[in-house]
Amino acid sequence: MLKITLATGNSHKAEEINIIAKEYNIEFVVPEGEFNPIEDGDNFLDNAYCKAKYASKIGNTELYLADDSGLCVEALNGEPGIYSARYAETPKLRIKKLLSNMQNIKNRRAKFVCAMVVTDKNGSILFKTQQECLGYIMEEEKGEGGFGYDPIFFVDDMQKGMAELTKEEKAQVSHRAKSLNKVLNWIKNEYNKK
Repeated sequence: MLKITLATGNSHKAEEINIIAKEYNIEFVVPEGEFNPIEDGDNFLDNAYCKAKYASKIGNTELYLADDSGLCVEALNGEPGIYSARYAETPKLRIKKLLSNMQNIKNRRAKFVCAMVVTDKNGSILFKTQQECLGYIMEEEKGEGGFGYDPIFFVDDMQKGMAELTKEEKAQVSHRAKSLNKVLNWIKNEYNKK
């Protein structure tokens, strides 16, 4: 089984990704200790690269995968965007702030964006992709699953809230799943054939 370092300190993310990666005979492991890279990029791909490069300096696998994802709301000029995780102190406060900023706004269109970058041990980029999951911001929270902004995001493809999806449904339509499938196919069809 190929082990790849997943450049994150978020165990939810690793769990979600390993569900999808299982059939490819790949296991993603999180770096040991505190993972705290400086994300100073101007976009999702830049920030994903910051994380992958940081992980490649502390990890001991051949490949390093990092993602940077966030919620972009049309009526808020793409906010919270790359600042999604830093929009407020806690997930509950982030949701509260977003719903408050969207009071009386009719256009509730939004998208989740996920950029992924794969690097080698030297921090050189081997593959990158960016995928989206389209939907809109609901007026109130729904569902028990997911994390982050999932409770207020309605998924067009499934016609229900992201937090109402099963793990298997989420693995089919989420922005992270779409990006990860591109990465896994690249590993299977390009990287493994070297």
